[in-house]
Amino acid sequence: MKRIYAELLKSVLNRRMLTILLLGFSSGLPLALVSSTLQAWMASVHVDLSLIGVFSLVGLPYTLKFLWAPWMDRYSLFFLGRRRGWIFITQVALIFSLVGMSFADPIKKPGILAIFAFLVAFSSASQDIVIDAYKTEILNQSEFGLGASVANLGYRLALLFSGAFALILSDHISWQKIYLMMAGSISVGFFANLFGPESPSFSIAPKTLQEALVEPFLNFFQRKKILGLVAFIIFYKMDVVVALALMTPFMMEIGFTKTDIGIVNKGFGLISTLVGTFLGGLWMSRIGLKYALFLFGILQGISGICFYLLARMGHHYPMMVITIASENFFSGMGNAAYAAFLMSLCHPKFTATQFALLTSLMALTRTFAGSFTGFLAKAVGWNSYFLIAILLMIPGLYLLTYFDDWMDR
Repeated sequence: MKRIYAELLKSVLNRRMLTILLLGFSSGLPLALVSSTLQAWMASVHVDLSLIGVFSLVGLPYTLKFLWAPWMDRYSLFFLGRRRGWIFITQVALIFSLVGMSFADPIKKPGILAIFAFLVAFSSASQDIVIDAYKTEILNQSEFGLGASVANLGYRLALLFSGAFALILSDHISWQKIYLMMAGSISVGFFANLFGPESPSFSIAPKTLQEALVEPFLNFFQRKKILGLVAFIIFYKMDVVVALALMTPFMMEIGFTKTDIGIVNKGFGLISTLVGTFLGGLWMSRIGLKYALFLFGILQGISGICFYLLARMGHHYPMMVITIASENFFSGMGNAAYAAFLMSLCHPKFTATQFALLTSLMALTRTFAGSFTGFLAKAVGWNSYFLIAILLMIPGLYLLTYFDDWMDR
């Protein structure tokens, strides 16, 4: 047993995993700064609510990033190689855009703030494209699970730093100083990129722009049973998306305050997600990706039973803590396997474009599944709603029977 733990520790404490951890932090940092934290800033200075809502459009680059990913697959910059050069450029752009946001006035010049926020989102989405490709290329396939877990750990810590921590700081220092601090924090990923290992796939970059634009999609959509693969990507997390879509209004309806929910979710929920994600990656390295997807898929589906029990019990604080902790823990395990699976699907020649495409397909689950949940809950009630959410794990698990076909490129 000691030997196993020593091997796992050695796998985590190496240059590649440390680079992935710090780049995960750099990847996660900007998201809250153009969404929840930006909304808090605008609300704190009494910007009209309708304008705050319109500002959500600055996040469009995150859903459209596959459109310019082929250019980042095709072209290399004259320094740091195929991937690290682009990471360098996007991080520099992030720093300058965040500095621009810090000096914008949301009351007098909301348009200027919107422009810089959009540039942050565009630079962040572009950074994600290349970091996703980079981490896929520097890891061995057997390390995908652990690498996905380490990257997710860095990403979650960054969300906590630029989200909850930034809100706490806002009671003590100005928003300008907060955004300047966040711009400086990009340096964590900046130096990780400078001293990280080079991607080994430079020599097989697409030779023409047409090849970069067309072949990634042909390569992906010409796989055997491609419709089943796309359906799996959409359905694997469907049960979790539906269970969590109305979590806050559900818990408020049964008597919990927003403070109750926030404390438990940011405390127990965050810790459970981090632990579940990390343990999921370690466990995956022992049992393999296919079995991990199946086992974690069952666990993340069964954890929805806690929501059903809470709906039956009503205002029961210990059960609420158990529900949030278990959901986050098992979802974290599922996320690790899911991310490793997406990494394994990418052809080395088109990693950036194909990973961007896959994450866009993931977004369909959140967008469309979340859109009908309110109507469903109102029609059937909370008890039946969560039972339906649990049953939604079945399609994804069934589609896993085609796993070996998908992996045959």
